[in-house]
Amino acid sequence: MTAITSTWRRRLLASSMLILGGLLTACEPTAAQAPQPQVSATTVENPGVAIFAGGCFWCTESDFDKVPGVIETTSGYIGGHVDNPTYEQVSAGSSGHIEAVRVRFDPSKTSYAKLLEAFWPTIDPVTANAQFCDRGSQYRSAIFYSNAEEQQLAEASKNALEKSGRLPAPVVTEILAASTFYPAEDYHQDYYQRNPLRYNYYRNGCGRDQRLEQLWGKKH
Repeated sequence: MTAITSTWRRRLLASSMLILGGLLTACEPTAAQAPQPQVSATTVENPGVAIFAGGCFWCTESDFDKVPGVIETTSGYIGGHVDNPTYEQVSAGSSGHIEAVRVRFDPSKTSYAKLLEAFWPTIDPVTANAQFCDRGSQYRSAIFYSNAEEQQLAEASKNALEKSGRLPAPVVTEILAASTFYPAEDYHQDYYQRNPLRYNYYRNGCGRDQRLEQLWGKKH
């Protein structure tokens, strides 16, 4: 992990850990911070599942929660060689995992193809082994597929983006077969809702939205 990543994310997490005695209370959403009501995944018959990596999973989770038809998001780790990795292992790059988000969605309201469309404008697809201020293969962008149809859709979506000429360089986002997904620690889940000030400080300091505007325009 680079000094930049350490400066922004580890400082925020360290400050949370210093008040660990009150962490669970601090992480509980207040009335002003309470998540918007969502349909439970258990109430949707046969919900769809997709996994995406877009750098910091706090941000990717936040972005997908705004997509119509998404019913649940979970931050986690995928693609490594260690069972049940910790955040420390993943962020240090020692476990081989990528930070990712598992998205459960209502197939009657959205689809894997539509989620692909929603995903691209939330990432920097032309920078390898990094996303914004987070550097290292653990923060690279990737799309995970669970079957041949999803692989075909992902590859077609990537090819269409490359041929559009919209971006200043080739798309380096990887398309990978899904493997075991390990949910991240509880304090990472819904971080943007539970800790909005820290989250916004990180997102702004990391330059995520500034870079997205460069690549995709103001209405990304």
